[in-house]
Amino acid sequence: MRVVDAAEAVAGIQSGQQIYIHAAAATPSVLLDALVARAPELRDVKVVHFHIEGPGPHLAPEMAGHFYHRALFIGPNARAAVTEGRAEYIPAFLSDAPTLIRRGILPLDAVLVNVSPPDRHGYCSLGTSVIAMPTAIKMAGTVIAQLNESMPRTLGDSFVHVNDIDFGVEVDIPPYAHALNHIGDVERKIGEHIADLIPDGATLQMGIGAIPSAVANALLDKRELGIHTEMMTDVVLDLVEAGVVTGARKEINVGRIVATFMLGSERLYRWVDDNPMIEMRPAEYTNDTAVIRRFKSMVAVNSAIEVDLTGQVCADSIGSRMYSGVGGQMDFIRGAALADEGRAIIAMPSTAAGGTVSRIAAYLQQGAGVVTTRAHVETIVTEYGIAEMHGRSVPERARALIAIAHPTFRAELEFEARKTHFI
Repeated sequence: MRVVDAAEAVAGIQSGQQIYIHAAAATPSVLLDALVARAPELRDVKVVHFHIEGPGPHLAPEMAGHFYHRALFIGPNARAAVTEGRAEYIPAFLSDAPTLIRRGILPLDAVLVNVSPPDRHGYCSLGTSVIAMPTAIKMAGTVIAQLNESMPRTLGDSFVHVNDIDFGVEVDIPPYAHALNHIGDVERKIGEHIADLIPDGATLQMGIGAIPSAVANALLDKRELGIHTEMMTDVVLDLVEAGVVTGARKEINVGRIVATFMLGSERLYRWVDDNPMIEMRPAEYTNDTAVIRRFKSMVAVNSAIEVDLTGQVCADSIGSRMYSGVGGQMDFIRGAALADEGRAIIAMPSTAAGGTVSRIAAYLQQGAGVVTTRAHVETIVTEYGIAEMHGRSVPERARALIAIAHPTFRAELEFEARKTHFI
């Protein structure tokens, strides 16, 4: 590893190459800014990443022709670029990301990574985000790292040795923090419904947002819960401090909180630093259904944009407009469903757009993507209750979903259901 400044570190990236960027809170902003500064001399540099925090300067309209983003998950800063055709979306399960890189389906000329400074043995930690980075580092032609004094040193399968890094740039910039979500009455009711489905000793997967926060608030009377998740947020820390999450009953990784990336407050990042309770693992482990199903009472909580009356779940688009991504929803929905006493939950408010649109629809919008199929879906929750899908017929599903739709839309949904002979 050569320690250089940021400009020299990215000087070798050439037009037409494909690079991979560290995801979420670990976005290597100094390296990315240095690369974007070279835009006038670069053409068609393909930039592959999951959601990244920060402004994403390579995604600006004026960068068209210089950089072309290939999104494995569409974050807010990439939506306009994808919608306008300046970027593209690659539908893929989170668990498949390392395989896509390893098999050369996503060949990489370089990676930009944000790591803790090397310890006395020469190992740097990937900190707040692992996902597919170990595989990317192994397969890429050039590895360029921010050696970041403020990156927490997380444990687990999260280390890269300096011998595997070509260029290092010393920085001291905290990982991106994420604001806590406001919990309204709707989210509070959804959280209470979900908490009723979670037994003591269960292992949980939850993401980010007001609903997971509300679920956590409703779990304070539970005991010995475990965490095996793709994404870790402040709600996990809150539950540990409340004595709710101990991991004592987990079938594997006992006493450990296992995740592949995290996004939260500076308080969370300080807590995970050198914390033996936290085990960061690649997505091919955290999101492997064969691993997930080993937890006897695995409870997965995921979200949806829209659900039709047969149970099809749209979670990555609004009609034909790509909005987010497949992510790990199917990994955990299927893994939890295969667990002996598992439960796969899709949770969402009953309406969108200020109450003017029902999220439970007779039919998905034209162009909408089905992330969780009607055969995979198990339990759907809104603020109006719980609808069980698994093993139920289409008429049974339609009636159950109409019952948890917003009252304003129930008559219309029933009319459409009868017109199509769903009921």
